[in-house]
Amino acid sequence: MHRQAARFPALVLGAALLVSAGCAETPPTTFYILSSLPPPAAESLGAGGDKLSLGVGPVTLPTYLDRPQVVSLASANKLQLAEFHKWAGPLPDNVSRVLAENLSILLATENVVTMPQRRATQINYQITFEINRFEADLDGMVALVARWNIHGKDGRKLLVTRKSSFTEASTSGNDKEAVVAAMSRTVAELSREIAAELRMLDKR
Repeated sequence: MHRQAARFPALVLGAALLVSAGCAETPPTTFYILSSLPPPAAESLGAGGDKLSLGVGPVTLPTYLDRPQVVSLASANKLQLAEFHKWAGPLPDNVSRVLAENLSILLATENVVTMPQRRATQINYQITFEINRFEADLDGMVALVARWNIHGKDGRKLLVTRKSSFTEASTSGNDKEAVVAAMSRTVAELSREIAAELRMLDKR
């Protein structure tokens, strides 16, 4: 009886040590955001200056991408969720913010708002997005596939509809920080394509 009583505290202590060791090995969670273009004057080609006002969004993504974890494509039918590598906020909001910042830089206008939201001034164009793919494979190759539309100032008249596809290699394989940087570069390429279309619209 005494032997069993003596064993019980030892068992409890052993279990506590195992739990403590497991907790000590849990890696910290790292949070990520997409980055916008740098703001040098050379990037800004201008379409109408501050006279041009834009509404960016809404941006929609597939449900499998609209989650906290950074998603990787392990195979054609298999996804990998990085439990300790997460977005700092909702990914659609992150993409909208970066697209708005990029277009503001590329078109030399401060009159860019993310949608949907109330706006004090009327916009010239609204750009909406349906993103079909926005992830990397396990080698760090990022793919962005998006359908986007440019609407007139009332938000109803459809002026342009396009589908764009971009790929960008991570500089460090599947390292998540390098993958997010590559994702940012694909958003920059999409922004440049939209800015070019807006310049042509504005000239007409």
